[in-house]
Amino acid sequence: MRKFLLLAVLVPLVLAGGWYYFHQRALPGYGPLYREFAYISNGKSNTVTVIDLRSFRPVRTLQVGNDPTGIAANPKRNEVYVVNAGSSNVSVIDAEQNKVVATIGVYGRPYFIDVSPDGRRAYVANSGSDNVSVLDLDRRVVAATLPVGGSPGLARVSPDGSTVVVTNRADNTVSIIDTARLAVRAAINICIHPEDIAILPDSSKAFVSCSGSGQVASIALKSEPRPNEPPKYDNDKLLALLDVGKSPVSLALKPDGGELAAFNFDAGTISIIETTGNEVSGSYLIGDQPSRGVVSLDNSRLYISNFGSNNIAVYDIDLGKVVAYLPVGTHPDALALSQNQNYLLVLDSGSGDLAVIQKRQPNKKFEPSEYSLMTIIPVGMQPNQIVVKSFRATKLADGR
Repeated sequence: MRKFLLLAVLVPLVLAGGWYYFHQRALPGYGPLYREFAYISNGKSNTVTVIDLRSFRPVRTLQVGNDPTGIAANPKRNEVYVVNAGSSNVSVIDAEQNKVVATIGVYGRPYFIDVSPDGRRAYVANSGSDNVSVLDLDRRVVAATLPVGGSPGLARVSPDGSTVVVTNRADNTVSIIDTARLAVRAAINICIHPEDIAILPDSSKAFVSCSGSGQVASIALKSEPRPNEPPKYDNDKLLALLDVGKSPVSLALKPDGGELAAFNFDAGTISIIETTGNEVSGSYLIGDQPSRGVVSLDNSRLYISNFGSNNIAVYDIDLGKVVAYLPVGTHPDALALSQNQNYLLVLDSGSGDLAVIQKRQPNKKFEPSEYSLMTIIPVGMQPNQIVVKSFRATKLADGR
C-alpha cells in the first residue's frame, strides 16, 4: 500500500517535470538582445502585469492609474500606453526598462487608445466628455482635443495614418477625423450602439459593429487616388448596413483584408463578411457568448474567445469550420498572438489569469493534437486588454 501511495505521488511529479522540460526545450531560440513581452491591464488591481514571452514568466507588476482598460504598443519605439478610465489619464511604459516613465492627463472616462503608424501620435476616445484627445508622443502632451459625438467608445487610426474613425455610442454615429488638419471632417449616422472598428489595409473602408441593431456598417473613407486612377469611393459615406447576429460586440479582420468576422455575443455565432462586396457570406454557431477574435498572419486561422463557455474555438478559414475547442479559464475575453504565431495568449477575465496555448506540428504518438494548453499564469483582478511588444534591446540587461 505504501509503495502504491509513493508511486501515486512520484508519477505525476515526474510527468510534470517532463512536461516542463519538453516545453522549455521547445521554446524558440532568441538572440541576447531580443525582447518580447505581453502587457496586461488589470482593471480592478490598478496594475499592468508584464510577462516575458521568452520564458512565459511574469517579470513585473506596474502600478498605473485607476481602472486601467485599453492598452497599445508603439510600432516605432519601445513604449506601451495604458488608458486609466478611473483617473482619466494615460500611463507611458518604457518597454526596455518596464517601468512607468510618464503620465498624460486626458478627459473623462477614456477606455481605449490607438497609435498612429509612424508612432508619433495616439488617439484616446473620452466617453465621459464626448471628445478625443490627440497625444503628441514625442513630447508626451495633449496636442489637441476634438469634440465628437455622444459617449465615444473607440478611436481607430487607419493604416495610412490619414484618418481616425470614432464610434459614438450614445447618438449612433461615427466621427471621421482628418489627422493632417486635426479636425473632424464628417459625422455619419449609422446603426444602433456602434462599438468596434476595423479598417481595411488600403484605408479605403471602415467596418463598424453595432451591438444594438445586430448590424455591421460599411463606410467609405476619403483617400487619395493613385496616379492615373479614379478614387475608389465617394468620400466618408455609409455604403451598406449588413445584418449579422444579435449583439455583434467586436470584429476581426484578416490581415489581407478580404474577410471580416463579427462576433455575435447574444447569438452564439460569428458572421463572415466579404469586404469587397459588402456581403455576409454566412453565420455559424461557434459557442456561448463569443466576445473577441484574432486572425493568424497567414490568414488561415481565426481564434475566438467564448466568454460564456470558457473555451477557445479554432476556426479554419479555408475549410469554413471549427477544428478545435480548447478549454481555458473563466470568461476568456481578450486575445493576442506571439510574434512567431506559435502561442495564443488568452485573458481570462473571470479567473484573473492568462492561458497560453501552444500551436505545434502534431506527433501521432505523443501529441496527436495541434494545440495544447501550455500554462496558466496568474495576473491581476479583472484583466481587460493585452498587447504584445517585441523588439531588439539597445543593450544587454536582465530583460526586466
